[in-house]
Amino acid sequence: MAKYFDVHPENPQPRSIAQIADAVRSEALIAYPTDSCYALGCRLGSRDGMDRIRSIRRLDDRHHFTLMCRDFAQLGQFVHVDKDVFRAVKASTPGSYTFILPATREVPRKLLHPKKKTVGVRIPDHVVAQTLLAELGEPLLSSTLLLPDEEEPLTQGWEIKDRLDHVVDAVVDSGDCGTEPTTVVDFSSGEAEIVRRGAGDTSRFE
Repeated sequence: MAKYFDVHPENPQPRSIAQIADAVRSEALIAYPTDSCYALGCRLGSRDGMDRIRSIRRLDDRHHFTLMCRDFAQLGQFVHVDKDVFRAVKASTPGSYTFILPATREVPRKLLHPKKKTVGVRIPDHVVAQTLLAELGEPLLSSTLLLPDEEEPLTQGWEIKDRLDHVVDAVVDSGDCGTEPTTVVDFSSGEAEIVRRGAGDTSRFE
């Protein structure tokens, strides 16, 4: 049964955030809010967590997982960013964008796209997600909480708890955070390629 955390959206309770971070460090799989819908998240090196996300969402090995990062400095530890790409990404973070970039050696091989050796990264503009990332001190391995055969992600914490009670370890509820996923921009070739149009404005990449 998943533990339920009712977290204030603007002033997250430090005790709750600390408990959630401790759970993640102990291999928990959590459902948590971001600035563009809820996400599933686990510790970066958690093989079990990644396998569980794949199972819940029925993903194949070509799926790009996302490293949810606290800030640009942390993001730069996990992906290679050249000067031109740096400016474009920096100007768009924090925000509702996921960027696909060549991974550094800090990223476990199992997370990489099998052919491209890339990974998705993003910096959320959401108080609860940012507070959790600060407490955790490392990225969260994440994927949009979009269930198989459903067109929109789950948006209500109580519904997530009800439907995923036996497949996640904790649900972090801070209210509705929308149904539109991030805009995904692939910079792995050095040029911007819009892979998915979502919550983030695409005009700056066109």
